[in-house]
Amino acid sequence: MRVRCKHVYLPIALFLILINVSISAPAQDGGKDSNNPSAKVDAVFANYDKPDSPGCALGVIKDGQLVYARGYGMANLEHNLPNGPKLVYDIGSTSKQFTAASVLLLAQQGKLSLDDDVRKHIPELPAYQKPITIRHLIHHTSGLRDYLTLFSLAGVSFDDTTTEKDALDLIVRQKALNFAPGDEWLYSNSGYFLLSIIVKRASGKSLAEFAKENVFDPLGMKHTIFLDNHKRIVPMRATGYAPNPRASSGGFQTEMSNFEQTGDGAVMTSIEDLLLWDRNFYEPKVGAKAFLDQMHAVGALANGEKLDYASGLRIDEHKGLRRVSHGGSWAGYRSDLIRFPDQKLSVVCLCNLGSTNPSRLATQVAEIYLADQFKAGSENARTVASSTVNPETITLGEDQLKDKVGIYRHPASGEVRRISLSGGKLRIDSFGPVTELAPVSANRFRLTGPGANPNAEVALEKSSNGKMVLKLSRSGGKTDAFDSVEAFSPSAGQLNEFAGSYYSEELDTTYRMIVENNRLAAVDRNGAKRPLTPSFRDAFATFAAAQFEFNRDGQGRVAGFAVHAGRIRNVRFAKK
Repeated sequence: MRVRCKHVYLPIALFLILINVSISAPAQDGGKDSNNPSAKVDAVFANYDKPDSPGCALGVIKDGQLVYARGYGMANLEHNLPNGPKLVYDIGSTSKQFTAASVLLLAQQGKLSLDDDVRKHIPELPAYQKPITIRHLIHHTSGLRDYLTLFSLAGVSFDDTTTEKDALDLIVRQKALNFAPGDEWLYSNSGYFLLSIIVKRASGKSLAEFAKENVFDPLGMKHTIFLDNHKRIVPMRATGYAPNPRASSGGFQTEMSNFEQTGDGAVMTSIEDLLLWDRNFYEPKVGAKAFLDQMHAVGALANGEKLDYASGLRIDEHKGLRRVSHGGSWAGYRSDLIRFPDQKLSVVCLCNLGSTNPSRLATQVAEIYLADQFKAGSENARTVASSTVNPETITLGEDQLKDKVGIYRHPASGEVRRISLSGGKLRIDSFGPVTELAPVSANRFRLTGPGANPNAEVALEKSSNGKMVLKLSRSGGKTDAFDSVEAFSPSAGQLNEFAGSYYSEELDTTYRMIVENNRLAAVDRNGAKRPLTPSFRDAFATFAAAQFEFNRDGQGRVAGFAVHAGRIRNVRFAKK
């Protein structure tokens, strides 16, 4: 059953009040003269400051006060309601800090320990080869496959209504982990969803109830909730939107969600309420110093390597200043809350358009307010160290580049990268959007162009066995090595070997593999087709960077396949 979220019509008096609040800067701002940052801030949001577009609400907090707050664009296009600091938005994964806070409060109350085996609270979870602890869940080191990615693979969409039980049943059906708990860091919504179950079983109250009584109410956050009922009316809620792919001349469509899980997301809140939460990090009404210290304590891998992820918060630096942040993305909503604790400045950006990038927008605003405090020449602490050694790009001839072309696979995650050569330039992709590589040496390249990660670097060099290896250095300085694999170009006859129906017990779903127009395609339970592109032998990729790797039996016949897709690895399907 597919149900769309309904929008509540607001009385005209409230509508006029909201218009007035959402377009007015606080008195402290003092107008838009040449020395005032508000004009520069408004310029950052100019693309969304329109009466016919969704956009964002912004709040700038300095020394515990909201020094600038504005709405840009519309919260509801149907009722001509503008965005603003009083409006309520789904903040997606920015919610995770409230889930972590609830768990830490329960630990302080003695109702659980962060080192508890998760099966103490959720015994239906499989007993994997190594116990998963609550601490693993908080720091994304559990190895649990991401349930949202699993839902997507099973054919579930935002329009579908999914419950807490649906998500839990899916997670406990998983027979394996992505990796042994503690061995790696990999973002997983499953961990934070399971934290909501643990809160419920340890406290006797749902996460929504516990957070209301122990976090939101004590801080006066009257318009903040964990939304665990998709039919619930949320006063002053902004509608989520996305660009309309069917409209040739632009336009938007509503993009809402009927999912009812909490923990990994589902907090609905406003700029003004998040001001009260931000203040708690300096003068705590909820918790105390020990609580705040725990919130900011980063995790570590089993080998002792420190992470930059704490309790629903990412801890790093930006241009030499300490930064605490977490972004969120869900349906047509995007969000980020960035705090520079030593300067007591925070920027909150809540958007109701899925194509926005609030992390970039909020950072630009912070750079306006802190322009005189950033350290000259300083880079983000997560910038790859080697990228500053030789910042200038160079020119390489095609004869120096052609031996680097090929397919590369990460042996643990199953991720695949393709290096191609066109117009004398190397390009990298995952069988989807292509990014150009700019050489900084004979073997080192920077990612360049729109959307490229400026902190990422690619090295392409020969190993001791003479084969090319791709080394991808990303944010945090982590480097992943991808092995060269032989490209696969199957004939039409070979493609027919993969046709048939395949069932996954872990997903409780069937895929049909069909050959159409000399191309293999995967058809899910809803009839949606995913065209597959050959990558390496017996393996195919989708445009969304998922890998389908087929396996054969002792007689050489195709017997099944495994799927690797970002936050999930090795999900098995068997041929019927």
